[in-house]
Amino acid sequence: MGEQTKFLLDESRIPKRWYNIQADLPKPLAPVLHPGTMKPVGPDDLAPLFPMALIMQEVTTEREIDIPEPVRDIYRLWRPSPLFRAHRLEKALGTPAKIFYKYEGVSPAGSHKPNTAVPQAFYNREAGIKRLSTETGAGQWGSSLAFAGALFGIDVTVFQVRVSYDQKPYRRALMESYGARCLPSPSTETEYGRSVLAKRPDHPGSLGIAISEAVEIAAKNDDTKYALGSVLNHVLLHQTVVGLEAMEQLKMADAWPDVIVGCTGGGSNFAGITFPFIGDGLRGGAKPRIVAVEPAACPSLTRGKFAYDFGDTGHMTPLAKMHTLGSTFTPPGFHAGGLRYHGMAPLVSHLRDLNLIEAVAYHQTECFAAGIQFARAEGILPAPEANHAVKGAIEEALRCKREGRSQTILFNLCGHGHFDMAAYMAYSAGTLTDQSYNEEELAMALAGLPSVPEPA
Repeated sequence: MGEQTKFLLDESRIPKRWYNIQADLPKPLAPVLHPGTMKPVGPDDLAPLFPMALIMQEVTTEREIDIPEPVRDIYRLWRPSPLFRAHRLEKALGTPAKIFYKYEGVSPAGSHKPNTAVPQAFYNREAGIKRLSTETGAGQWGSSLAFAGALFGIDVTVFQVRVSYDQKPYRRALMESYGARCLPSPSTETEYGRSVLAKRPDHPGSLGIAISEAVEIAAKNDDTKYALGSVLNHVLLHQTVVGLEAMEQLKMADAWPDVIVGCTGGGSNFAGITFPFIGDGLRGGAKPRIVAVEPAACPSLTRGKFAYDFGDTGHMTPLAKMHTLGSTFTPPGFHAGGLRYHGMAPLVSHLRDLNLIEAVAYHQTECFAAGIQFARAEGILPAPEANHAVKGAIEEALRCKREGRSQTILFNLCGHGHFDMAAYMAYSAGTLTDQSYNEEELAMALAGLPSVPEPA
């Protein structure tokens, strides 16, 4: 028999607390600003959108936050998720590197997103909220919140980016099966959606536009709150169950990562796998290299500006300091829909600014090629988003091969591609092409960033 491939924890090892990296930052995060006053926002400013429990998680600097037992009870449906050693991929690459991946595709929705959807639905139910509005790109977040809403008796309305709505009908079917209402964005249901369609009836949509629509619905209805699947501090906090479990599993494997790779769109799965390790390093432990992999067609970390910007295209949200391509930037309709966001999570952006993480961008065809290679070696077909992490891990393994040294590589396989077969069919047929953003549009979007006075 060969070496062990799969590392499992029993249910008793589901983390009891989330890890908050804000407790260990060498420099605090820049405050979120009110766009009218340019002063830091307070809890009351966020109350129309979120229940107070989530607002407090957004701003706290406590290192550990207790996970409510009802949330852990639902986590038991799929957590702890498995950690795998990719022996067959290592052999196919001829690399001396050891490759491990944490597999989040075992969740009911097929991705890491329920890790935060479940607690968000729980805290909203505890606050007496009956309805939630949200946006989704590829549909992983929308289907996860729909799943969580069904468990807690909350109605969910999802604005799905139009290009993904058309590309991925089975994601829409999954959301509707869980009881959610799914609308293409821009839609005719909101003032902002109608204003976008009036200027461009065939608009492909963007996450920024979908966020504006979902925020508008929440702001106008007292019984409705808004839920976000990435970017915000409390979302990244909830995802740290991934990295916390991986730490225990790697100890079982008698291994520790030299390099951690994650795909990045808004930053949630990347934060989930990396933040516990980064925090350990900041407290005096080992410091692995951390590599964020993003799509070349929407490269916020590698081409964006670290500046204050709106989180949405309609400018209804507060201003956060992040790596951004500009809130009016519309990326081309490439297939990694969950990575088509104009900005990066403020916490991830902050770590990039502190040089605690690296960033690299790849085109979609080379990422799909990596995903196919992974599937033929390991048997799991990744989601288009996760293909970016697979590509990054393969590149690190090949670097080890060139340099003739063994390193341990960890990445988060954040979801499976079973609802993305149209993209794989296009790749196999040779019709999937690399798409480039419009440089002129990017320049205009960056030129339109809000003017924020420097702090005194």
